[in-house]
Amino acid sequence: MSLNPIRPWRNIERRKSRQIMVGNVPVGGDAPISVQTMTNTNGHDVRATLEQVIACAEAGADIVRISAPDQETTRALREICRESPVPIVADIHFHYKRAIEAAEAGAACLRINPGNIGDESRVREVIKAAKDHGCSIRIGVNAGSLERHLLEKYGEPCPDAMVESGLDHIKILQDNDFHEFKISVKASDVFLSAAAYQQLSEATDAPIHLGITEAGGFVGGTVKSAVGLGNLLWMGIGDTIRVSLSADPVQEVKVGFEILKSLGLRTRGVQIISCPSCARQGFDVIRTVEALEQRLEHIKTPMSLSIIGCVVNGPGEALMTDLGFTGGGAGSGMVYMAGKQSHKLSNDQMVDHIVELVEQRAQVLEAEARAAEAAE
Repeated sequence: MSLNPIRPWRNIERRKSRQIMVGNVPVGGDAPISVQTMTNTNGHDVRATLEQVIACAEAGADIVRISAPDQETTRALREICRESPVPIVADIHFHYKRAIEAAEAGAACLRINPGNIGDESRVREVIKAAKDHGCSIRIGVNAGSLERHLLEKYGEPCPDAMVESGLDHIKILQDNDFHEFKISVKASDVFLSAAAYQQLSEATDAPIHLGITEAGGFVGGTVKSAVGLGNLLWMGIGDTIRVSLSADPVQEVKVGFEILKSLGLRTRGVQIISCPSCARQGFDVIRTVEALEQRLEHIKTPMSLSIIGCVVNGPGEALMTDLGFTGGGAGSGMVYMAGKQSHKLSNDQMVDHIVELVEQRAQVLEAEARAAEAAE
């Protein structure tokens, strides 16, 4: 149990949306906000793609998307979907038949781009395949690939054009009695994305997939995504997210979880509260945190850990975390457990000892959770 209490000013009231299923993952309604990513392997290579899917799932991904541009990939999807530990979304552009093949191969969801999937008759064929094989659909509107008539109407990509595109395709799905869909209106511009998502959230009760597309490299893209997605999530908008980085997909998952954790919308693993370090630090904070992040990656149980270099803020932060270490002097510091001073610890034993304490705490919390489930 976290020592960080819920306060009225910390509550986020999520937008009310319908719930759909992406495989066995609920999206929308009161379901947790799911985290997605997308593989960057050659889809023809089943082993390499599966290895990346599994690595992303181990990092916490609830759903993984795979680009399906050709028949060889949709054939490979059959084995990938069968062996994947998480639902697979097939990403479809231009060739509507690839969507049909992906549905037949076991994809849990089909991502189609209204601007390039083809005319309404082709969309209807995709809908039939989705119905026949129990797939959901994501309408993926993108500022960079809007339909020509909307660009001519509005003169440029804008929130009105993006939302109109999305609503037009929602109507096609609903007119064909298909309701298992979610929708995104992505742009690489934070302002454009945010405005489009806000407008969309008022126009439909469909689950919303959030993303800032083509956000950039690891550092720049993380900041851009945190600003864009963080503000929307704070407003209660968003049922599933994908952080788009020019980086390892596993990093996308980790950043996505950190955004959700920072807003109290998901909890997973150890949240480290640490200082930036200064001349007062009693130990090397930066290297210690780097070591702990690596050695605690295997912990999935939610808990908080404060690592503070000196006694200015250290004791106060430790009062609000499950475990804590505050630097002192003469090569040692103070360990805190459940917000209370526990024992002194030498700096050279710190990392190993904290890892041991976290593992022990995780076992206790997991046992308590199992007991609570059994009592229900």
